[in-house]
Amino acid sequence: MYYEIMQNLFPGIFSFFVQDQGIVMARIGLIIFGFALAYLGFNRTLEPLIMVPMGIGMIAINSGVLFMKGGGIGNIFLDPLVSDPVALINILQINFLQPIYNFTFSNGLIACFVFFGIGAMSDIGFVLGRPWASMTVALFAELGSFATLVIGYKMGLPIGDAAAVGIIGGADGPMVLFTSLMLAPKLFVPISIIAYLYLSLTYAGYPYLIKLMVPEKYRGLAVQVKHVDIPKKQKFIFILIMCFVLCLLLPVASPLIMCFFLGVAIREAEIKEFQQFLDTTMLYGSTLFLGLLLGVLCDAPTIMNPEVGILVLLGCLALLISGIGGLIGGWVVYLVSKNYNPVIGIAGVSCVPSTAKLAQYAAKEANPHAMILPLALGANISGVIVTAIATGVFISTVGLVK
Repeated sequence: MYYEIMQNLFPGIFSFFVQDQGIVMARIGLIIFGFALAYLGFNRTLEPLIMVPMGIGMIAINSGVLFMKGGGIGNIFLDPLVSDPVALINILQINFLQPIYNFTFSNGLIACFVFFGIGAMSDIGFVLGRPWASMTVALFAELGSFATLVIGYKMGLPIGDAAAVGIIGGADGPMVLFTSLMLAPKLFVPISIIAYLYLSLTYAGYPYLIKLMVPEKYRGLAVQVKHVDIPKKQKFIFILIMCFVLCLLLPVASPLIMCFFLGVAIREAEIKEFQQFLDTTMLYGSTLFLGLLLGVLCDAPTIMNPEVGILVLLGCLALLISGIGGLIGGWVVYLVSKNYNPVIGIAGVSCVPSTAKLAQYAAKEANPHAMILPLALGANISGVIVTAIATGVFISTVGLVK
């Protein structure tokens, strides 16, 4: 009798005494990790927009455990694995995050929402100012995606799984969500978690990579940035042409491509009502639920999946190789033109505007008068475009590998 009363009154606490010891230890570890992520987001060591809701979601999902009917243990947040239509309809009425997960997350819609906002924030003029330098750096910064695809395949992963984890090297969360849905749906949950978690953690390591590969006298190079007044008409026509060409060549990635370029077009057309909605309400609302859902998906049984370990390793490797590739690209452009700071190469790893800000911070640390942010943003936006191309290439061609 006392046992049942305690179980009903304090199911979260009581569940620690009845679950498998490995699951219990994983839950405790993830709760502590959630506290750490939320705090590191709070003090701006990691990206607060993702880490604060993700950390709180991680704490809640591993604390708020219930005893369900039939003696099972579960939660009332969401069940990412339910697929039976009848069961799904029933659970949509119970789990409060289930509708958001099924109708926006698991079909990639939330990735498109984020890309609307990113596009509305992106000034294509930064790319057109020095297009060849920006695209060269972005191409080098995609090295991690292709290298990790090969490494993962050689390690025994199916080609679709290797491609899905490889695209983490593009450092573009929405692209990772979209690619994993298309190529490795059974690994969608762990790949999504790893992509955003290790994306932020790796950004904390990128400043050290910059210092390792770029000596201080080169980090502080002041670049002469010639202001090129590109007419809005030219920029708008360029946006339309790029959208047409990329959608024509890569139809499997066309939803993301369309969303990005529509956001950019709205910015250049100065449709203020749409722009304000996209780069504030839609972008930040989507980011909030994205972070929260990623945290809630970090329950102990999911994280303890044996496949997660190799995905963690490959995800970190992809981001490391992309960072190295981007900086090599920065050196190549510097050696060719001289009027370039090699640090800009890290901005080719596309996460607008995080890596561009990292590049500017590294340059300013070495030389307080160095201003490379406009060129870094050009590389950043080019990185988004190149990652979209890589996503389309992966989805279109991996099926050809036997």
